Amino acid sequence: MHCRWSLVAMLSVSLAWSQPLFGGEPKETKSALESDPAGWTNLLTDTALTNWKRVPIPPAPKGKLSERNPWNLPGDGKTLICDGVGVHEMLLWEKEVGDGVFHVEWRFKKLEGKKGYNSGVYARNSADGAIWHQAQVGSKNVGYIFGDTLVDGAKKRINIASKVPQRGKEAGEWNTFEITCKGKTMHLWVNGAVTCAWDNCQVDKGFLGLEAEGWYIEFKNVKFKEIK
Repeated sequence: MHCRWSLVAMLSVSLAWSQPLFGGEPKETKSALESDPAGWTNLLTDTALTNWKRVPIPPAPKGKLSERNPWNLPGDGKTLICDGVGVHEMLLWEKEVGDGVFHVEWRFKKLEGKKGYNSGVYARNSADGAIWHQAQVGSKNVGYIFGDTLVDGAKKRINIASKVPQRGKEAGEWNTFEITCKGKTMHLWVNGAVTCAWDNCQVDKGFLGLEAEGWYIEFKNVKFKEIK
């Protein structure tokens, strides 16, 4: 199902990773998907979403799922709709993965006079959601990774701040995220540039996911490519 990266794609991401993250305007780069569109696994192929699992936030037994399922993939299979109003949960893809790139495009339904838009994109989560690494999704509050990870076997909260100027777009506009994991390194690419890098992720594999957290949001081009 998964393919090795081409040399072109590997070089593209390598160059993106080599950008100095010391503030200022970063060098613009193409997404990994745009650089090499071959070999990706489309994660939105089943309109019944049987390859995905709803997981409560906080995890069970403290948390429980809403009786209303907020996730809907219409018949054309192109856009996953999340009506997350009044709901807080994650949707995890069924297969545990290691090194690779998780590509997600998203936009909020714009509500006049509203702010505080909230959602997330996950990588290397545990099946129950107790361990999680989230690229924050918001109106313009994006570009960083945070979560509950394992450090020397113990759970620890991490927050890897964005090191570049804000790259998020206004509600109603499409944004593109790519979380790239290779070994202990996790990088977040947002709308054309790497925004943060973490080089000490001790969780070497896990589940990819999306978050419902109080807002109406759409996702498309939800894809994964393995790195060998």
